[in-house]
Amino acid sequence: MISSIREKFNKEFSAEKYQGFLNEIASDFDYAPTFRIAETPFFIPKELENQLLEASNQVIDFIKRPDFKNLTQRSIELNTAVPNEDSHTQFLAIDFGVCEENGKIIPKLIEVQGFPSIFNFQFNLFRKIQKFYPFLSGLTPYPNGIDENRYIQLLKEVIFGKWSPEHVVLLEIEPEKQNTKIDFYYARKDLGLKILCVTEVIKEGDRLYYLNENGKKVRIHRIYNRVIFDELNQRKDLRLQFSFEDHLQVEWAGHPNWYTRISKFILPYLKGPYFIDTQLLSELEVIPEDLENYVLKPLFSFSGAGVIFHVKREDIESVKEKDLYILQKKVSYLPVVQSPDGKVKVEVRILCLWPEKDESPTIVGNLARLSRGEMIGVKFNKDKDWVGGSIGLFEK
Repeated sequence: MISSIREKFNKEFSAEKYQGFLNEIASDFDYAPTFRIAETPFFIPKELENQLLEASNQVIDFIKRPDFKNLTQRSIELNTAVPNEDSHTQFLAIDFGVCEENGKIIPKLIEVQGFPSIFNFQFNLFRKIQKFYPFLSGLTPYPNGIDENRYIQLLKEVIFGKWSPEHVVLLEIEPEKQNTKIDFYYARKDLGLKILCVTEVIKEGDRLYYLNENGKKVRIHRIYNRVIFDELNQRKDLRLQFSFEDHLQVEWAGHPNWYTRISKFILPYLKGPYFIDTQLLSELEVIPEDLENYVLKPLFSFSGAGVIFHVKREDIESVKEKDLYILQKKVSYLPVVQSPDGKVKVEVRILCLWPEKDESPTIVGNLARLSRGEMIGVKFNKDKDWVGGSIGLFEK
């Protein structure tokens, strides 16, 4: 979109420049990301930007409701409850599909997570894009007057709290095997974070420690949590010295309970033009006749696991735990990104940071995902170009 910028970008684009761009990213750590990086940013015109921000603020208003914890307590009961939950999430990732409704472009909420996304990678991705396409410096991934200094300041505030970097760790399951590990590398480079596998945490009483490069035991006061319980519960081979359910003297940057509370669990509560008709299966009185217009999703899966796109009546009838699934109306993604050979669909993830002392989260940035497939995920876009992860750029 923003046709003048799109035309200039496509004119300057070449396969050689794109490969140079990828090589530039790989050169930082002698590592090429395993996820596909798209050839282009997504250029977001002012009207769509305003819609995205308005829709995001409506989601935020719902999450700020005084009764939000009561409304979402059932989600905790259905999952692992972690002690020491704080008063609000510190991270928000709000996903919108760019769709068509009644002949007009409109963002539609696809998912929302109270969990950190790839904040450090996105910060560096924009810098790389500017290096290869200097004319894009007139655009910004940061809305509402945010700049990169404020972005990093807020990110540090949320991740470190009152602690020095030595006592804060980025915690993940085998981080070297994660698809998003380049974000961890940038977090270490930009913030000085220690990257730790859950199996490396030492527990003594109700305190946690790790061994530094010199073999010295260092107290962990705060955890930047990147662990998703779906994955952890599947890894029966892992030997941990602690449990997330233990009462520990530790703070969380991204308390695990918020991943559960702020999830697909809240979608049935959200009503309005930016939200998709969504129902819990346990509250579904009649199975719709037009199931081709619906998607069946488990509430607490990640990376699209368990989603049934072509729903049949028997799919719904076979679900035993109906309060763990939603039935959601399909939306019509509108291909809006002009590639050299056709148009491409896009999702925009709005990124928010919410320091503990602040009354509200701050919208700080975004990521974009481009797709030619039936859905946005990797498995629907294999062997295609002009697809994958990118960033949305707003007009200043």
